[in-house]
Amino acid sequence: MKLKAFLTTTVAAAVFGLAAQAQTVGFSQIGSESGWRAAETTLTKQQAEERGIDLKFSDAQQKQENQIAAIRSFIAQGVDAILLAPVVATGWDSVLEEAKEAEIPVILLDRQVDSSDDLYLTAVGSDLVHEGKVAGEWLANEVGDEPCRVVELQGTTGSSPAIDRKAGFEEGIKGHANIEIVRSQTGDFTRSMGKEVMESFLQAENGGQDICALYAHNDDMAVGAIQAIKEAGLKPGSDILIVSIDAVPDIFKAMADGEANATVELTPNMAGPAFDALKAFWDNGTAPEKFIQTESKLYTPADDPAGEYEKRKDLGY
Repeated sequence: MKLKAFLTTTVAAAVFGLAAQAQTVGFSQIGSESGWRAAETTLTKQQAEERGIDLKFSDAQQKQENQIAAIRSFIAQGVDAILLAPVVATGWDSVLEEAKEAEIPVILLDRQVDSSDDLYLTAVGSDLVHEGKVAGEWLANEVGDEPCRVVELQGTTGSSPAIDRKAGFEEGIKGHANIEIVRSQTGDFTRSMGKEVMESFLQAENGGQDICALYAHNDDMAVGAIQAIKEAGLKPGSDILIVSIDAVPDIFKAMADGEANATVELTPNMAGPAFDALKAFWDNGTAPEKFIQTESKLYTPADDPAGEYEKRKDLGY
């Protein structure tokens, strides 16, 4: 009986050890270019802790070469899964092949890659084209038949959000000949660049007098642009309409102050669905759908922006 008990305990310990090992996940994060990105990092760490997952975190500081190096490090460490928020869409084939050969499932968070979908387990994210379309449709409804010259702050050049949010917005205003995108330039998803590029837009457009609306690919660029508009002596939210994407706390504060008009939500909790998919895969080999879509929602001043700010301000943005 003692030997049997010893063997049972030994086998149980071995199984437990394998289970614990199977919950080691590497997370290659783009960086902290925006409040939304910081919230995603915070919530990913919280989700991992709640589920007993050992999360190995790497901040790429907006550089793809850092992400590739991190993924190779995760592979060398023998992690059991990798979460990747890719800084750009291209250039991932080789390192994803390496992960596949090592039998380490990769889940993409909030952005897509231009690689064969057999190189990753699933992708968790919003429909980025739909987000841009919602923003464009909101503006079309807001301005009606009035002429509207739009300036656009694009996200990081080559990133899937920048590509898709631009395409979606153009789809949303299609058929509205009165709405024209007159200037479009990357602000790299950062508040400082949003302010800097908006200053150049204002100078080029008669001090901002010829601008009807700003469309920003994320809220942080919009917040930077709002500051530039105020410094130019104009009133954001009225002299220039502001529509952006992400739904971070500061855009709700701006909305409550009458300085922004609309935002489309991108939830920062991509990790929850990702870890759910991993658990099913680890438990019984169930492969998830190749794309797990999160919910998006349009918020305007009618949606209690002050209350939304209070709900979100402590999420790590």
